Amino acid sequence: MPSCIKQSLDLAQGSPHKSDMTEVKSPPSWLRPVVEYGPIAIFFVAFNMTDLFIATASIMVATALALALSYAVERRVPMMPLITAVIVGIFGGLTLWLNDETFIKMKPTIIQAIFGSVLIGGLLANRLFLKFLMGSALHMTDKGWRILTLRFSLFFYFSAILNEAIWRSQSTDFWVNFKVFGLLGLTIAFIITQFPLFKRFSVKGSGDPNAH
Repeated sequence: MPSCIKQSLDLAQGSPHKSDMTEVKSPPSWLRPVVEYGPIAIFFVAFNMTDLFIATASIMVATALALALSYAVERRVPMMPLITAVIVGIFGGLTLWLNDETFIKMKPTIIQAIFGSVLIGGLLANRLFLKFLMGSALHMTDKGWRILTLRFSLFFYFSAILNEAIWRSQSTDFWVNFKVFGLLGLTIAFIITQFPLFKRFSVKGSGDPNAH
């Protein structure tokens, strides 16, 4: 599945950033949805038509094709889809090799925990990774970015724990629906609750981001 961090950034970002130094052609509007949500859609359809193992193989192939498409169009591979693809390959491969669905069910947990840890680690090192990723579209003071980073990291840890609780206690059908729809719904709800933070710490494009 696409990681929730990608979904969150999409909701917060505006138009693609253009460099003033070089002429960069914006990617077609259909590319990002296809690359990020195409594999999970294929996984969902394959699961409902067959079983979890065929669905796992399907998402592995679809993820690889999505990255290839991204490279063919943009001549680059986005970092977050690449990280997700590596984890899909590892845990999907273990699922098929050992014939054990545990690994693919743990994949969202690992992804959420990784991103939560990266954000916390960056915060401790005074590195605002969310600002680096979203700063061209969302203008806030550094204090606002620190608060948002902490909240995002806690949300990712919560999502990781929730995924563990669900796959260990619920049916596979329930878990698949949670993976496809539940995590996205939770992410959208989380983003909406952050609007007051965006407004409180927002600055003008020419303002000093360290003013507060």
